[in-house]
Amino acid sequence: MKMTLHECDLPLRHPFAISRGTTTVQRSLVVELEHEGLSGFGEVTENNYYGYTLESIRSSLVGIEPLLSQYVDAPPGEVWSDAQARLRNMFALSALDMAAHDLFARRQGLPLFESWGLTWQQIPQSSFTIGIAPIPEMIRKLQEEPGWGIYKIKLGTSEDVSIVRALREHTDATFRVDANCAWTTRQALDHVEALSELGVEFIEQPLSPSAPDSDHRELFEKSALPIIADENCLEENDVAKCEGKFHGVNVKLCKCGGLTPALKMLRKARNNSMKTMVGCMIESSVGISAAAHLMPLLDYADLDGSLLISSDPADGVIINQGEVQLSSRHGSGAQMKSSWSNSSNVACV
Repeated sequence: MKMTLHECDLPLRHPFAISRGTTTVQRSLVVELEHEGLSGFGEVTENNYYGYTLESIRSSLVGIEPLLSQYVDAPPGEVWSDAQARLRNMFALSALDMAAHDLFARRQGLPLFESWGLTWQQIPQSSFTIGIAPIPEMIRKLQEEPGWGIYKIKLGTSEDVSIVRALREHTDATFRVDANCAWTTRQALDHVEALSELGVEFIEQPLSPSAPDSDHRELFEKSALPIIADENCLEENDVAKCEGKFHGVNVKLCKCGGLTPALKMLRKARNNSMKTMVGCMIESSVGISAAAHLMPLLDYADLDGSLLISSDPADGVIINQGEVQLSSRHGSGAQMKSSWSNSSNVACV
């Protein structure tokens, strides 16, 4: 089995701001596993908040070749623990595991979701994300993407309720808000009634993950809106820790180590009567296509990452105003574009 690493710079359509900073170009690493003429693809992006650079991710994957032979005869879930022990880098592990699942399903002649025993039923819509900006610019971003049934609004400013109120004047769509750890319990409780009246469905990660458990529990018990964990739910063991502090969990493949643990986390949350969500980073159609196959297990989806970039080096899943259409290809359905290496807008090696 052969592994090839492709580094990509993904320029954004607009500067994307959350409470922690602004991004204009997202660096991404695509892992390609090839065996007997078939290729599987996985992707992960670098992330300053979690301390992963493309250099650290790539260096973790260099030398992993002896492990790859295990994927020839065993499903990825059986190799995951060995890969985790060797890599010691969750972002690198995520891309490798994603590529392995993709290749395994393609060798079976199945889409990913069928290789996991799932059926494509009761599929939720994806939201489209509006990053932090001056209110007129946020309105313009919303108007550039009309017709979505759900918009996710990034908050964490001094005028959060005013932002939501201003956007509400331009659409009757469902709103979800994500404060990215920027609020205190008092701020969250002060905001929640107004946000509820403005048609907000839930609040994602309002408090810092380091906030005392008592703060999380107080908000959980008093909030009129569901509270969804993101930064508090990184790995499989975190699902149980979120019980009694969050109404649901947002699973992101890069943080948990790939599709293998994501499947376990979502099933565990559902068994514990928690709402389930899969989110994304700003990434190409490689990562989005793989995550989309988890949708039969979801209550909520936020898979717009490839729509935020100006040039996508891959194609796969199509998300049209929130409706998800999978590729007809096996596996995740993602494929690098034939012109990607020659594009002046996407630098890949």
